[in-house]
Amino acid sequence: MTATPLTLLKRYWPVAAFVALALLPYSGITIPGLFDGPLNSPGALQVLALCLVFGGLAAGYDLLFGRTGLLSFGHALYFALGVYGTDILVTKYGYPLPLAALLAVLFATTIATALGAVALRVHGIAFSMVTLAFGQVGAILVARDPGGLTGGEEGLALNAAGLPDMFVGVVNTVNLYWLALAYLGLVVVVLHRVAQSPTGRVFAGLRDDERRVGVLGLDPYRFKLVSFTLSSSLAALGGVVYLLLAAGASPHVASSDLTLTLLVMVVLGGPGTRFGPVLGGVLFTYLDHRLTDFGGSDAVDSLPGVLAGPLSQPLFVLGTIFILAVYFFPGGLAGLGTRLTAVRRAVTSPPRP
Repeated sequence: MTATPLTLLKRYWPVAAFVALALLPYSGITIPGLFDGPLNSPGALQVLALCLVFGGLAAGYDLLFGRTGLLSFGHALYFALGVYGTDILVTKYGYPLPLAALLAVLFATTIATALGAVALRVHGIAFSMVTLAFGQVGAILVARDPGGLTGGEEGLALNAAGLPDMFVGVVNTVNLYWLALAYLGLVVVVLHRVAQSPTGRVFAGLRDDERRVGVLGLDPYRFKLVSFTLSSSLAALGGVVYLLLAAGASPHVASSDLTLTLLVMVVLGGPGTRFGPVLGGVLFTYLDHRLTDFGGSDAVDSLPGVLAGPLSQPLFVLGTIFILAVYFFPGGLAGLGTRLTAVRRAVTSPPRP
């Protein structure tokens, strides 16, 4: 049977989208109101790269939350291990970037396995509270600056002398963009393979009914630990890419606020869906960046105080958008197409006699 163009589009559109994003730096298109310059300008590529990184982070967190049904409040800890681990090894000890990144991700994976083995002994809200406690310990250690390694509240700037030339300087922002795109592509492929595997089907079973998985003779604890560790490893790898984009580490990357932000991204995009968390992460990051600029613009300052005050706060605007999105699109952005199709059919279908 010959595949129709529509069938081919549905099957291969992710590949086409990835190729289009890879070729984006060769485009000089300007989109007024969305970006301050052409899409291939360093500023626009920096913003887009951050959006891609957080899209990957949200997708990795969704493996834990949307696909396995585990609500962790300490996910930022493993992201911070990737950020600070790589930064410390490069800046403080002079390790080459590839080796530092590898060691940081391996260390984060080991810590995730150990802490997950403890946290997963409890269930439900107790699990969430244990992960929150672990995350808070990590945030406190970063702020206390043990041994002068983390820089405390000032953070730790990345030593550019220890980086490959291809990642140094504004002119090489395009390489960081491609690196962020590669990270997102890796996360999407890994999660797709996992979802299609027998292990992924067990994850879905754990999300829907953990007791049934146990009745089938499978060990829910081991499978949850695999999900927890894999999700944390992907977060640590994202931390390495973020470090290169931000040119340093800051205490914010270890805060529980970041975990809550990832949770909002996943819910906004659609938990448990293939591309919903990616869309949520990209959209939230972009809006966070643009609304910060919008809040300090002359257009907001010229408004009456009752409007200028709230609109100058990006979190207020983002919170309002999130509430409206959850209310009108409870399935997230991923379910928007299905809901619109249902509405269109209801409007266009002829009335029953």
